[in-house]
Amino acid sequence: MDKLETWTSLYTTPPWKETEVLRLLQEEEREDRERALLQVALVYYRMKRVPEGDTLTPYILETAKMLDPSLKLIRETEELQHVLRLIYYMKDVSGRIPVLHETDHITQKVKKISDIQEELSLLLHLFDDNYVNQTVVDAGSRWRTYQRLYEYLLKTKETIDYALETRESKRIKMPVSDINSAVRELDDEREELEDYLPPSFSRKERRHALDKLEEMIGLRDVKTYIHQFYHFLRYEQERKSFGFRMPDEPSLHMIMTGNPGTGKTTLARLLAEIYTELGLLSTGKVVEVNRSHLVGSYMGQSEENTMNYIKEARGGILFIDEAYSLKREGQGGNDYGQAVIDTLVSALTSTEHGGTFALILAGYPEEMRQFLWANPGLRSRIPEQNRLDLPDYSIGELEDIGEYIALNNDFFFTKEARRRLGTLIEKEQVDESFGNARSVRNIVMKTIFYKGSREVIQPHDDWFHHMRITEDDLHWDKDSADDAISGVERLHSLIGLDTVKREVEKLSSFVQMQQQRKREGDPIVPIQLHSVFSGNPGTGKTTVAEVYATILKECGLLKRGHVVVASRSDLVAGYVGQTAIKTKKKIREALGGVLFIDEAYALQSGGRDDFGKEAVETLVDEMTRHNENLVVILAGYEREMRDLIDSNPGLASRFKKFFRFPDYSAGELLEMMVTLAGAYNYSLSPAAREYLEVQLLETKVQGNGRFIGNLMDEAVQYHAWHHKGEYKDPVLSREDIEEAWKAVRKEI
Repeated sequence: MDKLETWTSLYTTPPWKETEVLRLLQEEEREDRERALLQVALVYYRMKRVPEGDTLTPYILETAKMLDPSLKLIRETEELQHVLRLIYYMKDVSGRIPVLHETDHITQKVKKISDIQEELSLLLHLFDDNYVNQTVVDAGSRWRTYQRLYEYLLKTKETIDYALETRESKRIKMPVSDINSAVRELDDEREELEDYLPPSFSRKERRHALDKLEEMIGLRDVKTYIHQFYHFLRYEQERKSFGFRMPDEPSLHMIMTGNPGTGKTTLARLLAEIYTELGLLSTGKVVEVNRSHLVGSYMGQSEENTMNYIKEARGGILFIDEAYSLKREGQGGNDYGQAVIDTLVSALTSTEHGGTFALILAGYPEEMRQFLWANPGLRSRIPEQNRLDLPDYSIGELEDIGEYIALNNDFFFTKEARRRLGTLIEKEQVDESFGNARSVRNIVMKTIFYKGSREVIQPHDDWFHHMRITEDDLHWDKDSADDAISGVERLHSLIGLDTVKREVEKLSSFVQMQQQRKREGDPIVPIQLHSVFSGNPGTGKTTVAEVYATILKECGLLKRGHVVVASRSDLVAGYVGQTAIKTKKKIREALGGVLFIDEAYALQSGGRDDFGKEAVETLVDEMTRHNENLVVILAGYEREMRDLIDSNPGLASRFKKFFRFPDYSAGELLEMMVTLAGAYNYSLSPAAREYLEVQLLETKVQGNGRFIGNLMDEAVQYHAWHHKGEYKDPVLSREDIEEAWKAVRKEI
């Protein structure tokens, strides 16, 4: 460990991050001294997060002491832990100790003094006799201050005791001011002890908002702008101190756009701190509202609600989330969202409220752009440079967020688990519903739940085990996945379709090889997944699409692997402007899976007022936009599908895989009937099977597999009728099959 000798004092930060310490500790081949030092580093970080102490920290220190009793840092850490805990509880007690007033009734005074007496007794028990009684050479040291604090606390306790002992029936002999003064001076004594803490543990060192901003993960461009904005505001303040005038004050109002979980609310709170530090706002309070808080149900209520929240936000920030929902296009006349907007614009420019609060509007990027263009009054009052676009986090940044969330809950990811976390995050990044940091939090908490639901803590367990999240803990669906039939197995279980099976298997093998090459860092050949399935009805196109989606998911190319079946009516609207909306909505449903458009040739009807062409053009655009996040399958009759593909260059360039589904043979249809019957625990009698085989050989049926499905439905109904509803023999007779055949063939 190269960094072993570089960390020798608690006045410097360990050379490893907390997660690195935890990962290093799980490596078995380490010397005792190295392991002891790492455990002390872990305690260092735990003391920063939990200054009041916990039961695990002393145990970790004791383990470190057993590994290397000579390690000086262990003793220093034990001392710091004791002092931190004392300071923490003294602050807590200070906030609870009541203030006495001369006007208090005697019973109130006695009650308050008794409460003070109890709190001081509790504090005295927190002091360690070893530190209180030790000989201190340096008069200015931490321990001399510690001893003085103990002595002062003891003296104050004696004063309080005396006040209670000498009270008369109607008064306390000791002046109230003396008691209050004695208690107040405890804070001064505690603060003097706090001066001896290492800098990173001192609560007296107030962190600036910009420091907190830098600690946020990602948001590089946003951080750069906020730093520039901060220094601009300071610059203007300093100019004013020289006597310069600036009638056009810089605007504090902002617009924040970004998808869910990108940090808009957190950033608004930091801005409130920045404005307060600079003296531009007085309270730094952030009032968070949305449409439900502001928009009323009757005339005048929206204005009243909005003004109430503006008044509440005076001296701080009014943060309106999903601001675009205040007024959407197409809302009826009984919607009062516009009244909220008008009230906001009026308040921003009024002499009474203007400059008393900052307004931040937040929401999705596209919706906010449309909202602002429709409301020029708001747009003109927020300068262009104050419009921040918060980007989605990268996978690496989301992994960092996940580790931070886990650490706050006393867990950490192994290296393998972190990689698995990244995979799970990537699978969630399907559409705009992905919540960035929120979605990561859900994944982490689900993992913790899964781990906790499978494990039991035993008295002598290694504490380290119950902090570690392994790769296995992130396989929540492992049990169900083990029982599931793979896509390739489902493909082989299908009857017939030998050519289609071969093509799908060939494509599956190609995809797997390209994925392996990608992992190895080798260049990959572009993968064409969009396909055309041509064939008559009932030839298995939809079923193969579902298998195809499953195989692509198993190969890691599709995140969800579901199939959304659509037809012309799901994509094409009856009037201008709506077809693109309908088509995009259906595509959003299919993201991460397969969009299967049945009878796709119907999109090309050729009528003058037909909007099928718009649906095709929208489809082509969206396929380009979503790229590997969507697979489209067009299905229909062979000749019509060729005509559709040839009619549009965009389709022709994107659909290069053609799967032809032939009609089933008589033997395959018979096998399908036997298999379908067996799935419902029925069987065919020899006579029924012979009859059906003859009919299939002599008759050209329409519908292929659908015909067999309809035949099975009719056969089991006739079977029940012939048995008068009594379940005795699950064997379908010739009579059952013959009458079912006639019914399906429309011959009865």
